[in-house]
Amino acid sequence: MALAAGFLSAVADRFGLWGMPGTPGVAWGDWSHFLTYTGRLNWFLPASLISIVGAIATLAETVLALLLLLNAWPRYTALASGALLLLFALTMTFALGIKTPLGYSVYVGATAAFYLAATAALPQQR
Repeated sequence: MALAAGFLSAVADRFGLWGMPGTPGVAWGDWSHFLTYTGRLNWFLPASLISIVGAIATLAETVLALLLLLNAWPRYTALASGALLLLFALTMTFALGIKTPLGYSVYVGATAAFYLAATAALPQQR
C-alpha cells in the first residue's frame, strides 16, 4: 500500500491536487512544471520526447499503483514497480547527483518493491 500511495501522490502532485506550484511540500503543482523537471532528469533525450516520457511515467505509476492496491499479479507488479523506481533513481543520480534520490528515498522504494517481488507468493500450480 505504501508503494501505491507513493505513486499516486506523485501523480496527484503533477496535476495540482496537492497545491499550486510554489506551495510548501509541492514538488511540481502542475503538468508544465512536471515536464520541466522531466526534461531536466532526461537531459540526454531530445526535447520532443519529454512530453511522451512524462506521459508514459504517469501512466505507468497510475497503473502500477492500482495493481498494487488490487494485489493483482503481486510479484510482477512489484518487480515492475521496482524497475520503474530504480530507473527513476538512476536518472536522478546522473542528472542531479546522489543526494537527491537518497533524500527522496527512491532507492529505498525500489528496494522495497524488489523485496515485495521476491517474497510474494507464487501462484499455485494446478
